[in-house]
Amino acid sequence: MGGTGIAIIVVVVIVVALIAFGIIAFNSLRRLDVSAQEALGGIDVQLTRRADLVPNLVNTVKGYAAHEKSVFEEVTAARTGVAAAAASDNVDAKAEAQARLDRAIGNVMVVAENYPDLRASANFLQLQEQLADTENQLAFARQYYNDAVSTLNQKVVTIPWMFVAGPAGVSKREFYKAPEGQQAPPQVQF
Repeated sequence: MGGTGIAIIVVVVIVVALIAFGIIAFNSLRRLDVSAQEALGGIDVQLTRRADLVPNLVNTVKGYAAHEKSVFEEVTAARTGVAAAAASDNVDAKAEAQARLDRAIGNVMVVAENYPDLRASANFLQLQEQLADTENQLAFARQYYNDAVSTLNQKVVTIPWMFVAGPAGVSKREFYKAPEGQQAPPQVQF
């Protein structure tokens, strides 16, 4: 084999290596993007779960405070907003819907403070416990999403992955940030 044969083999090996890297990089970026999308779905699940608990909470409080109509109407509107946000991929819309529902739940809890019999009710206490559990799961889901986005974003902006990101249809994603003043759920003590 002469120098030309070796040069051809070297070129073939380089081309095969580049193609192999392209395939591996493409698949890796797509997997990271799917993981981030899945994690965002986890936030939707928890937001929806919390929104589904709210009618029970509202109905429990309504029995004691029927005259607080505007509070209950805001809860209904906030739940509708959560459902609409869950149907979209807009992270900011999800955060805003969550903030509105947080405020509405907080208002229901403030109304409940005025009714000692309600606060002692087993149904109300159970709903409070379920909401607290959901808040914990929601915090975990947000952190899981942000971790997945961090991993994806690090790959998308670094060499050599950034050269494959466009053809793979993968781009940086937004982190899930709670709106200003809503970094933590409302705290109500009974």
